[in-house]
Amino acid sequence: MPGVAHRGRGRRAVNEINMVPFIDVMLVLLIIFMVTAPMITPSLIDLPSIGKANKQPDKVLQVVIQKDETLELVADGKTSKLMIGGVAEAVKNAQGADTNTAVVISADRNVKYENVVKVMDTLQRAGIARVGLSVQLAP
Repeated sequence: MPGVAHRGRGRRAVNEINMVPFIDVMLVLLIIFMVTAPMITPSLIDLPSIGKANKQPDKVLQVVIQKDETLELVADGKTSKLMIGGVAEAVKNAQGADTNTAVVISADRNVKYENVVKVMDTLQRAGIARVGLSVQLAP
């Protein structure tokens, strides 16, 4: 009937996603990748190899931090007790003329890491260049 208003029958909203623009974009990207893929050249990466490490030093000084946080210097099989303030001087005396001698710090597993860092810092501030930490695997 013309002139009669439709009650509640207006336009309904469409709840579907319009896929046509999405598919168009995907096809354009596919074409771009297909055109540019042959232009990409594979390259080689130089990986580090084993066996290029320097040989082990002939003489190694070892500073040992015991459970009770006392220090010992092991040089040429001789062990001497140290204080934290005298560790740098004792290491320099043990190095003698060869100032390039490696110094390894070993500590008991119960020693606070702060004490290990303090010994390392003391040695590096004294100008001892080659200072390292001893690492042993757990049994």
